[in-house]
Amino acid sequence: MDRILSADGTPIAYRRQGDGPPLVLVGGALSTSAADAPLAALLAPRFTVLTYDRRGRGASGDVGRCSVAREVEDLAAVVGAAGPGASVFGMSSGGALALEAVAAGLSVELLAVYEPPYTPGASGLLFKARCTARLHRLLDAGDRSGAVELFLAMTGVADETAARLRGTPRWAELEAMAHTLAYDDALLGDGSVPVERFAAVAARTLVVCGGFSTAP
Repeated sequence: MDRILSADGTPIAYRRQGDGPPLVLVGGALSTSAADAPLAALLAPRFTVLTYDRRGRGASGDVGRCSVAREVEDLAAVVGAAGPGASVFGMSSGGALALEAVAAGLSVELLAVYEPPYTPGASGLLFKARCTARLHRLLDAGDRSGAVELFLAMTGVADETAARLRGTPRWAELEAMAHTLAYDDALLGDGSVPVERFAAVAARTLVVCGGFSTAP
């Protein structure tokens, strides 16, 4: 993997493949660029695809205290490495990051986001607040396993599936990234869609929902 320095000096690892207009993929929570590899391979015949390890994951560094602004700078660095006319596709919390970056002034050709996990509405905001509080209690206590379990439960993973996952080498990989769940949580704020802030997004944007998602 290649590396580029973010604005605060944090090394961000990325991989480039394919040929065509530049396209940066932004992954979601508890994932590295390896999770995006199958999609990157499908897109590579038509695009120069860049996948990267978000801060604190995989081969990327994690200098100092993370914030939304730092992750925006990381994405900006990768887009800069991609070259002029780059587009961005963000998945889940990576979609929220992509929206925040473009709203903050990152210039992209096209923007697409898949299911940024906002939870608007009274019940959704209450759910988000409770999960945020519990996540920080677990991380403050050093309970990485508990933080991973919380995330899996929040995303609808059955207890039986989580139990099977715990018995695999993948569990240790998830625990190693558990602290970055706080970064994803911060990207989503209180869970509501920041409509006023996102009004600054000038790029042509496609928002995609999965087939089992409830209608907005």
